[in-house]
Amino acid sequence: MRSPHMRHQERTGRPPPRRHPASEGSNRAMDIRLRNHQDLIMRLPFMVLVIGALGVLTAPVAVAATSSSASLNVVAMGDSYGSGTGAGNYRPGTEGTCYRSENSYSSVIVDTLRQSGKQVQFTNVTCSGAAIKTLGQTFKDQPPQLDALRRDTDVVMLSIGTTDVDFAGYGGVCIQADCTGAPTKAILSRLPGMGKALNSLLTDIKARSPHAKIVVTGYGQQVTRGENAANVPLDPICDSQVFSDEERVQGNNVSSALDVTLRLATLAAKAQRVDVQFVSPYTNSVNLQPEFAGHSLCESAPQFYRGFDALAPGQEGPDAVLHLNQQGQAAMADLIQRKVPVLAGSAQP
Repeated sequence: MRSPHMRHQERTGRPPPRRHPASEGSNRAMDIRLRNHQDLIMRLPFMVLVIGALGVLTAPVAVAATSSSASLNVVAMGDSYGSGTGAGNYRPGTEGTCYRSENSYSSVIVDTLRQSGKQVQFTNVTCSGAAIKTLGQTFKDQPPQLDALRRDTDVVMLSIGTTDVDFAGYGGVCIQADCTGAPTKAILSRLPGMGKALNSLLTDIKARSPHAKIVVTGYGQQVTRGENAANVPLDPICDSQVFSDEERVQGNNVSSALDVTLRLATLAAKAQRVDVQFVSPYTNSVNLQPEFAGHSLCESAPQFYRGFDALAPGQEGPDAVLHLNQQGQAAMADLIQRKVPVLAGSAQP
């Protein structure tokens, strides 16, 4: 049989044209690309399976992240500063007992989160007069506060410590008598024991709610360290017959020492891998945060603490004296949201 080249030469009388070397290289390259393409086609079903499997594996993660970002399980626990004693608007059945206020910093934070579109499950078990040791006990006919913690709790807001050292009793001595000297030394001597108890409490909370962010809150400076502000209306508690200059000095030293104790206890717990953060009206246990600077009793700016106004008819009485008022609780909520991203809605736990 004659080849195509021979038939071409018979018809034209010319030898067949030679291929350009580049053309031969192009053909070889084409052959390689074809073989690669065929190989890719052969592998395609496997790649589809792998991609599909990856999709199956990653889908639940995406769903979990969406779920986490959409819902937050928050528990508020602790004493009168956490419950909002002195801030008014108390939940039915709690006035005169636990004093759970809708104006408390935890309630304000939860309301803010919900208004921003966050789904929040909120359990408020705070109770005026609670101490570290009572959190695991029935108190004022209320179940143990620690029972509110679950494994899926995301955030715990905790105010605790003053009852354990009888801070209210110390304040009463300052108001009614003289708290300088022995009373001051006595309360300072109780602080180390409270700090150790708080450290144990924080590890207990972690055991009950291992993934929770714990926010421990401080108490701040109730009465100014300095002289009374001039030319502004002041609460009668600012009278020098109530708090002498030396009582103010020693009383504020106690407030600072209390803050230091809480701060060190949380640092010790953090070293034990507890996810805890201390948020205080103090920046360093002496100076105050911007939200609180100038707002102690007897200063010129609007005062964030209740004085003898709490003793007026129809008010809470002695339980609310030296406690945050509604403005003070709102400032505490602002401070916490500034310091704790998950409660500002900008992060997930």
